[in-house]
Amino acid sequence: MRIHLAGVFVDDQQKALRFYTETLGFQLKHNIPLGEYAWITVVSPEDPEGTEFLLEPDNHPAVRPFVDAIGADGIPSTSFAVDDLQAEYERLVAAGVKFVQPPTDLGPVITAVLDDTCGNLIQIQEQKPQP
Repeated sequence: MRIHLAGVFVDDQQKALRFYTETLGFQLKHNIPLGEYAWITVVSPEDPEGTEFLLEPDNHPAVRPFVDAIGADGIPSTSFAVDDLQAEYERLVAAGVKFVQPPTDLGPVITAVLDDTCGNLIQIQEQKPQP
């Protein structure tokens, strides 16, 4: 068994697609119209056949209260791995991304948390070398 698909709920799929591709650097995998919404997934350019990340519309009545509550508590909706967190942080800040947590050393990892502009907090993390 392996993870094939993960994702977040977004308040605007097209805005999310622009943010996740143009700002974060993911590649579009699927954009299949389904009436008012679409099946939109992105992938890492480093692994285009790997796990797809779904930009799911937040139109179900339970979604927005849930996402708002975890966001208010500072809990990220998901986490992405990076090789050099400081460099990625600086690149994203220069691109106008708002961080709610700057790079923070947490022992085995360094993390930062950003606002994806679509209703979610997203953590990026660098795994530190283990002795």
